[in-house]
Amino acid sequence: MTQNIGTETAYQSGFGNEFATEALPGALPRHRNSPQRVAYGLYAEQISGTAFTAPRGHNRRSWLYRIRPAAMHGPFEQIGNGRIVANLQQAAPPPNQLRWSPLPMPDAPTDFVDGLVTMAGNGSAESMSGCAIYLYAANREMRDRFFYSADGELLIVPQQGRLEIATELGTIDLEPQEIAVVPRGIRFQVRLPDGEARGYVCENFGALLRLPDLGPIGSNGLANPRDFLTPVARYEEREGDFELVAKFCGNLWRAKIGHSPLDVVAWHGNYAPYKYDLRHFNTIGSISYDHPDPSIFLVLQAPSDTPGVDTLDFVIFPPRWLAGEDTFRPPWFHRNVASEFMGLVHGAYDAKAEGFVPGGASLHNCMSGHGPDAATFEKASNADTSKPAKVADTMAFMFETRNVLIPTAQALASPQLQGSYQDCWAGIRKNFRTTP
Repeated sequence: MTQNIGTETAYQSGFGNEFATEALPGALPRHRNSPQRVAYGLYAEQISGTAFTAPRGHNRRSWLYRIRPAAMHGPFEQIGNGRIVANLQQAAPPPNQLRWSPLPMPDAPTDFVDGLVTMAGNGSAESMSGCAIYLYAANREMRDRFFYSADGELLIVPQQGRLEIATELGTIDLEPQEIAVVPRGIRFQVRLPDGEARGYVCENFGALLRLPDLGPIGSNGLANPRDFLTPVARYEEREGDFELVAKFCGNLWRAKIGHSPLDVVAWHGNYAPYKYDLRHFNTIGSISYDHPDPSIFLVLQAPSDTPGVDTLDFVIFPPRWLAGEDTFRPPWFHRNVASEFMGLVHGAYDAKAEGFVPGGASLHNCMSGHGPDAATFEKASNADTSKPAKVADTMAFMFETRNVLIPTAQALASPQLQGSYQDCWAGIRKNFRTTP
């Protein structure tokens, strides 16, 4: 029997809210989490994304009311990892600036999990610290296959093609210039409305992503909580010969499961998948002089044990006005202690004239010098800054970490690696003179 409740995807608004949603009337217990008997013969189950004793403001958990408990499946057996790399310390990281062209679409049928390619990372899933960064390219849906990561929450950034992410707690429809976060342990499958898809994923092993404090900015600006959307309950009752794939300690495992695990009829709590449209980001910038630090473009952060220093920042560079007078308006030349993995979803990035294209990526590790290429420097140095200019039709982003991002051996050997990337700075002229 197959029963999909709801013909359209519906959402609840807000970041980290305590939500309550049911697909059948009365399925959600009132005033208690685990009654002796749950309506409709459902099972009560809690999923916790933080320690039980975490402070109330940081505690994330949800109660699920489902047709079968999550423990019902066969034993797991290890399978091949494909292009997922378990040991993120396997390659000696070079201090070079690195850049890759987009992944080609696969020739063979490849679903979202099989299409993941580990590019770089740090820390480890076992220590619950650090992250792994992937590119993905897929051309097959996960109809009878389900997946979850026990290693970390998944920040998904589509670049080409829409994704339908059917999770235990509801369905998220995702398109390029939107992002989704699937929490650690939440089971899901990815369907492809456009037949194929490509994009980026960051797996966060550490503290959960959250909205940054605004400090001097005040009470408004950047990503507004109301623009984050969490799905409402939507279940399927389906039996068959299915496969449940788990990512655990970096490796993939499979178990047979005789029913769809997307069978949650009702749930309440604040541990749930969510999506955000990057086009709603309220950009803050200088209206006098100088180009501000990129932290003004922070969407989400995973804090560390050091105040003001994050294990992971998700930063975007959306359309915006530039108004600084007598100012070099693009991002300046810089070196910094953080490591930066950049991607481009749409359009062109204002600090590079060519070579950095949608679907591509770059990595500038700790203290590796980078900045505008020769053509961009010349253009910006001679621009008329008496008038504002708009950076339009663009969406770039950055995964930034406090630890070195170690590129994988397969990323360093990839045919997509641009071996001549450093040449983009070779044409920068010596302009020095001894007179002003």
